[in-house]
Amino acid sequence: MKFNKWTLALAAAGVVSLGSAARAEEAQHQVMTALSQTTLSGYVDTSAMWMIGTGSGPLPGRIYDGVGKVDGFNLNVVNITLQKAPDEGAWSAGYKAELLFGPDAAGYNPSAFGGGDVNIGDAYVALRAPVGNGLDFKIGSFGTVVGYEVFNAPNNPNYGRSYGWQLEPTQHTGILASYQLTESIGISGGVANTWNAGINARAARAGGTVAESEKTYLGSVVITAPESFGFLAGSTLYGGIVDGLAGGTQNTTSWYAGATLPTPVEGLALGVAYDYVEDLASATAAANNRAYALAGYISFQATEKMRVNGRVDYTNADDGIWTSRNGAHDELLGVTATLDYSLWANVLSRAEVRWDHSTNGEGVFNRGEKNAVTVAANIVYKF
Repeated sequence: MKFNKWTLALAAAGVVSLGSAARAEEAQHQVMTALSQTTLSGYVDTSAMWMIGTGSGPLPGRIYDGVGKVDGFNLNVVNITLQKAPDEGAWSAGYKAELLFGPDAAGYNPSAFGGGDVNIGDAYVALRAPVGNGLDFKIGSFGTVVGYEVFNAPNNPNYGRSYGWQLEPTQHTGILASYQLTESIGISGGVANTWNAGINARAARAGGTVAESEKTYLGSVVITAPESFGFLAGSTLYGGIVDGLAGGTQNTTSWYAGATLPTPVEGLALGVAYDYVEDLASATAAANNRAYALAGYISFQATEKMRVNGRVDYTNADDGIWTSRNGAHDELLGVTATLDYSLWANVLSRAEVRWDHSTNGEGVFNRGEKNAVTVAANIVYKF
């Protein structure tokens, strides 16, 4: 083994032995090799948002772009991610550690930090076993298996989230296995502590006890169209379910189905998402409640730098989920238009207009109004 001059000098003085130095340098080499395969990435997410009209009253069905963000400038969240993917070889391992800083972090995961402005996103050990096409595991904290949109806003077509996002769980602590059955079909299944988020949270039932065996179960399947489908190649059909305790009197169950679809028109793509949840634990919702949300997406890459994204979504929910109004159902319609134009390298810059409407005639928005219109600018630096 080749030693550096400083190590040789210490050995000559009797401070260290060459045997111990060899072991230390070998361990250091292993650490440096592991670190060299780790990637650092993340983003800084900022926004400015205004509500048209006077006042800044409630915006039911909105999260991360609700009342606390209107009529001013905002730091949303800072994401710092360290990640090493498992190698293609047998019995390989990796990890992901995602740290979140800022007010949006509290809305994602009530973690061991107390659910404040410092939090944890995905944080898991990734393992790969040489079973068939390769069996992958995530052990730790990971994002839910249902939903069209994700927490990391730069990966979504729009700045503001859909109604469906708020009906879904966000994070689980447990184990998730994934397997690619064929080139076109992938499945995943797992067991977690709870339906709702919380690092190391344990299942709880309102007014009752919970057996040690009561866990949350989750699964999904994704089907991808092969090249032989012509312009439909790459289309995906996705389905998922999450069932477990979320602090209510009985299990909360989420069903999700979604699809993305390219079109013969160059640069044009479509999407659809459906969320259904029953017995959603809430401080105001009664037991045996239910809610659903349906969203349609359209995206057009107009030029190399400009993309236009649109979304129309609708939700119908029992009393207490969006608002509490003596048993009345909430029926909300949202229309969102987003212009994404790349002016600077590594910067996502987009402008957005959103109109929310109460379709059942109830005045649930600011000052008892049936409509709410907001405009926003979202500037994100990605590294």
